Amino acid sequence: MPWRGAWRIARRDLAHSLRGLRLLLVCLFLGTMALAAIGTLTGAIERELAVRGRALLGGDIEAALWQRPPAADEMAALRALGAVSTGARMQAMAVATRDASLAVPVEFKAVDAAWPLYGRLRLADGREVGAPTGMTAWIAPGVADRMGLSVGDRLRVGAATLTVGGVIADEPDRLGEGFTLGPVVIASREALDASGLIQPGSMYRSKTRVRLAGSADPTAAIDALKQRFPDAGWELRDRSRASPGLDRFVGRMGQFLALVALAALAIAGIGIANGVASWLETRRPGIATLKVLGATSGDIARIHSLEIALAAVVGIGAGLVAGVAITPLLGAALGSLLPVAPGLVLDWGALAFAAASGLLIAAIFAAPPLLRARAFPAMALMRARVAPPALAWRTLALPVGGGLAVLAALILLRAEQPWLSAGFLAGAAALFGALAALGWGLRALAARLPRPRRPLLRIALANLHRPGAQTGALVTALGFGLSAFVLLAGVQTSLDANIAQRVPARAPDYFVLDLPRDKADEFARIVEDAAPEARIRTVPALRGAILAYGPAERMTRVSELAAIPDDAWPLRGERGLTYSDRVPDGNVVTAGKWWPRDYSGPPLVSVDQDLADAIALKLGDKLTIGLLGVERSATIASFRRIDWDSMGFNYVLVFSPNALADAPHNLAATVELGGEADRRALLAGLVRALPASSVIEIGPVVSRARDILSQMATAILAAASVAILAGLAVLIGAIAAVRASRLYDNVILRVLGASRGQLLGLQLAEYGVLAVLLGVLALGLGGFGAWLVIVQLFEFEWLPDWPRVLAVLGLGIATILAFALAGSLPLLRAKPAQALREL
Repeated sequence: MPWRGAWRIARRDLAHSLRGLRLLLVCLFLGTMALAAIGTLTGAIERELAVRGRALLGGDIEAALWQRPPAADEMAALRALGAVSTGARMQAMAVATRDASLAVPVEFKAVDAAWPLYGRLRLADGREVGAPTGMTAWIAPGVADRMGLSVGDRLRVGAATLTVGGVIADEPDRLGEGFTLGPVVIASREALDASGLIQPGSMYRSKTRVRLAGSADPTAAIDALKQRFPDAGWELRDRSRASPGLDRFVGRMGQFLALVALAALAIAGIGIANGVASWLETRRPGIATLKVLGATSGDIARIHSLEIALAAVVGIGAGLVAGVAITPLLGAALGSLLPVAPGLVLDWGALAFAAASGLLIAAIFAAPPLLRARAFPAMALMRARVAPPALAWRTLALPVGGGLAVLAALILLRAEQPWLSAGFLAGAAALFGALAALGWGLRALAARLPRPRRPLLRIALANLHRPGAQTGALVTALGFGLSAFVLLAGVQTSLDANIAQRVPARAPDYFVLDLPRDKADEFARIVEDAAPEARIRTVPALRGAILAYGPAERMTRVSELAAIPDDAWPLRGERGLTYSDRVPDGNVVTAGKWWPRDYSGPPLVSVDQDLADAIALKLGDKLTIGLLGVERSATIASFRRIDWDSMGFNYVLVFSPNALADAPHNLAATVELGGEADRRALLAGLVRALPASSVIEIGPVVSRARDILSQMATAILAAASVAILAGLAVLIGAIAAVRASRLYDNVILRVLGASRGQLLGLQLAEYGVLAVLLGVLALGLGGFGAWLVIVQLFEFEWLPDWPRVLAVLGLGIATILAFALAGSLPLLRAKPAQALREL
């Protein structure tokens, strides 16, 4: 039969029987939509980061230092690379001049006339401006709203009185600045000098940005700076790492979304196999008739391949359109977390990958039922209801095995984390294998169990192992679907628990930074006057970088490390330092001893146990830090376990007082109000008495952090819902496929006198046994998968809410039983005489 003739028959057939391919359409639609949306969103974010990298960072490279500007030789080296913009960042208090009680903690951002080197700052009135001049300031909407300020109003920061020149609508380098403890106020270097905020020991950060000359390589420039100034203690970034925290977040989200897409694709494959098998079962008499009339096996394959291909193209096309359409919605949901361009985004590579993957999945999982219809003669197909033909595995090896190999190669070539995709593919293959082995084992076990005396139980048991039993297909589909439900429930409940734990409900009411040591008593008096039951804790606050560590005779220089392990994050840049003559609250000494009060021997240091484990430190090793450009060394006297979940002062390094007390520094303080307190009077009193100190109210900070984590969890759940929908489609398809094969059984049983209630009980008993057994398996497999996602991928704690997970699993089992019951109702309405004539 020529292809034209095959197409004519296929077209006429589809006009009457496209309903039978609905499951194929739905599964391909969901799988392709997931791949298209996730690929397009990820590509859009990466392109936006690449395109806007300079603007996000504010330059091609950035050198940041704590508590000092670059030294003369360091600045000369930076200026030799290209145009330079210098500035400073620090926490401060903004006070309305018309009402001193209106005070807001802000990020005070001082910039020079060259800022921004890339991009422009856009104000709410539409103006595009550069750096403010004189005593003018650009303020964030949060400052304007909380203080009731508008253009022309005045506010005081430190000793400087500033005039509001505009409210910020779009700050070009905002994402590059990272998480801040308050809205921003941008002012000139002149305003910073007038504020008097920078004093010896003040907690500020200098930032020097460079626009490289010509086509200079920023990576090479940074490498040269590190080699020339290995102990400068600065944090160097280039435009490809404009926001390292954002890069890590995008990477983690990209990995998880890739797993979601692959899971949706794998689940869709099961649905396609069930859907095609169910559809071809309805076409069995027609196929047999065509063969009797002279159609060859090749003709049969051509006709039905065309039908499946047309349905697949429709499903894939709809999935591509839906994936592109929902990308702006996902971008809007993540807009405050990720840089996503508004409007529709077309990533042709992602769309081509989604389409190719969908076609391959359709071909791979449609091959077995197609080959079965092609291979068997007409009489075998006529008897298929009572004597189902079996297809040798060798027949499937080439089309299915070859297709899977091509699909795996395509996924790995496209993947940005090949090891992650390879692990998922291996895990999915192992899961399929385990479920197939379980299905075979259940059939074998059911065949060997004693026959129950009750007829319905005996028939239910026989349905699991009789010829043509769909036990294997049911186990695979239901097991995969239930495992997906458990995995997603475990991920979601663990994320919720981590949000609750990492952002505690109870925290200090205020943090105070840059508290002068000679003002500590006055600070305590002001707090006690406004809140008599307040609890105050003060600690010395310094910043420094770890330069070297290890045995005194062979110390390891941090600048010489090829790569810093993830667990050794304190080695990256400068960190908070303090000193104390007692063990800090919330810390437990795990090894060594704490130094005595009034200790005056060689400088000592206590190190966080996690850092010690990460870089193999031992008691008695040396640790060298860079503090305000000066190297200081101390001997490791103890290790501590830190309670990072408390929102108090937690320092990786705590020194003996004689190691750091002579360095210029201020104090940091926390205030817990305890009982009732006049917060407004407290804040006003502190601002008047300590204009150079920053008072940070913790409530809004905690709320913002909780909102960010909750937004991330919601985005993850929304993306994972695609896999849930695919799982539901597969469950429906698996039950529908089995329903077609049960028509003959139910008709025979009704002829023999079985009631409708007995037939429903038979269906529920069979599916109930399978669902409970698979539920136990899914709890283990899905729980393990959720643990991998939470602990290995997101690096959170494994904190599932098992009652909720079990409730979701129970809901999944109830869904299976409900679908089984709903699928059985049409069989009960079938007329025996008509059904027997159609066999």
